[in-house]
Amino acid sequence: MRFQQQVEKPPEVNLKVWACGSDECNGWMRDNFKSDENPDCPLCGHAMVEDERTLPVLENFSAVKKKEL
Repeated sequence: MRFQQQVEKPPEVNLKVWACGSDECNGWMRDNFKSDENPDCPLCGHAMVEDERTLPVLENFSAVKKKEL
């Protein structure tokens, strides 16, 4: 007999993201993971536009270290 472990899903919230402006590309990134104020898509190079998505909460520890320095 095999027991299945119940995995708890992380909480989801509406977050600001940057989505690729190209119709052919599905690239996007969370706002707190961007490297520039107006980022370009790392996949195709097009300009990105602000958007909003419901996503699990993640911490970006690299951004915290940059602010502390």
